[in-house]
Amino acid sequence: MSSLRPTFLRAAAVALLCGGCAVGPSYHSPVADVPQNWGAGAPAGAASTALWWHGFNDPELTSLAERALKGNLDVQIAESRLRQARAARRVAAGGFWPAITASGSAQRGATSGGASANTFQAGLDAIWELDLFGGVRRSVESAEASSEAAKAGLDDVRVSLVAEVAFDYVQARSFQEQIAIARENLSSQRHTADIVHQRLKVGFSSALDAANADAQAATTAATLSPLDTALRQAIHALSVLIGRPPDELLGELSQPGVLPPAPPAIPVGLPSDLVRRRPDIHAAEAQLHAATAQVGVAVSDFFPKFPLTAAVGYQGSLMRTLFATGNRTWSVGPGVTWPILQGGSTLANVRLQQALRDQSYLTYRKTVLVALQEVEDSLVALGNEQDHGKALAEAVIQNRRAVDLAKHLYSEGQADFLSVLDAQRLLYTSQIALAQSRQAESADAIALYKALGGGWEDSRG
Repeated sequence: MSSLRPTFLRAAAVALLCGGCAVGPSYHSPVADVPQNWGAGAPAGAASTALWWHGFNDPELTSLAERALKGNLDVQIAESRLRQARAARRVAAGGFWPAITASGSAQRGATSGGASANTFQAGLDAIWELDLFGGVRRSVESAEASSEAAKAGLDDVRVSLVAEVAFDYVQARSFQEQIAIARENLSSQRHTADIVHQRLKVGFSSALDAANADAQAATTAATLSPLDTALRQAIHALSVLIGRPPDELLGELSQPGVLPPAPPAIPVGLPSDLVRRRPDIHAAEAQLHAATAQVGVAVSDFFPKFPLTAAVGYQGSLMRTLFATGNRTWSVGPGVTWPILQGGSTLANVRLQQALRDQSYLTYRKTVLVALQEVEDSLVALGNEQDHGKALAEAVIQNRRAVDLAKHLYSEGQADFLSVLDAQRLLYTSQIALAQSRQAESADAIALYKALGGGWEDSRG
C-alpha cells in the first residue's frame, strides 16, 4: 500500500490547483426593489421588535409566549428540518473524500474431475473522484444554502407562533370583556323589565311594553352562549399552541382578565430594514442561492470525471496463510469517464435547474412585495382602528346618557317605552363594538409586529 501514497498525493495536488474551478453561475445576492419610506403615518425611529410581546405589559401573555416557544410542535418540526438540512450538508461534503470499502469472502468449489478446493479472499478498495470542475463544491454550496433556508424557516415559524399566541390571547380576553358587558346589560334590562311589570299591575304600562322588555332581555341573554363558545375555543387553541391538550389552560384562563392594550406607538424603521429582518425573506434568498448552485451541479455533468482507484487484496486456499506476501495483489491508477451521448438529458437537466432557479428568484421578489404590503396594511389598519375606537368610546358615553334620560322621561310619562328600549339597545351595541374595536386595535398591533418580522431574535434555543 505504500506505493499508493505518491499517486494519491499527486492527485491531491492537481485537485488543489483546480480548486478554484467550479462551473456554472456564481451566486450574487439579489437587490431588493423597496421604496425609500413607508406610507404616510408611519411612526419614526428604528424598529425594535425583539420580545415585542413584553410591550403589552401582560405577564400572562409573556408566560404563554415563552411556553409556546419551548413546547410548540411546529417549532420542534422546524428544528428537526434544520437538523435534516445540516446532515444533508455533511452528506454532500462527503464527496470531497476518498471512499474505502473492505471486502472478504470464503468459497468452496470442485473441478470436473471431482477435486475440491477452498478459496479465501480479503481486500480494500479505494476510489477518489477529483472534483476538478466543482460539481461536489456546487453540491455542498447548495446544501449549505438549504441549511440557511431551514434556519430562516425555523425563525419564521417562531415569528408566526408568537403572533398567533398573542392573537388568540387577545381574543380570549376580548370575549371575556364582551361576556361581562352582556351580563351587565342583561342585569339592567331585567331590572327595567321588572319595573315595567310592576307598572303593568297598576295600569301605568301596557302588556306590549312588558313583552318588549322581556324580549330585549332574552335577546341579550342569547348572546352569552356563543361568546362562551368562542372563549373556550380560543383557550383550546392557546393550549395546543404551547404543546398541551386543549383543556390545559381552561383553569388558568377562565377567570376574566384585562384585554392588553396596544402600545401607543410602534416605530417601524425603513423598508430596507425589513429585507434584513424578516426571516421569510432570508429563507427565500437562501433557497435562491441553493437553486443557483444546483445549476452548477447540472453543468458539471457535461465535463469528464476523473476517478482515482486503488485496490489491495489477498487470495489463497488456506486461511492461516491468506495474508502471506505471495498471496497479495494490488492495483492503482487514474481513470476518466466522459458522457458523450445521453439523449439530451444532461442539457435538459441544466434547463430544468435554470427554470427552478428562475422560480426561486420570482418567489424571492414576491416574498419581498408581500412583506412590504403586510407592513403597509397593518399601519393603515392600526391607525384607522385607533380613530374608530375613539369615536366608539364617545358613542358609549352618549348612549349611556341617552339611557338615563329615556328612563327618567318614561318614569314621568313624557316618553314611551320604545325610547327606553332603543336607548338600551344602542348602548349595548356600542359597548360591544367598542370592545371589539379594542381587540382589533391590539390585533392590528400584533399584525404589525409580525409583518416587521419580530419575535425570533432573542428566542432561539
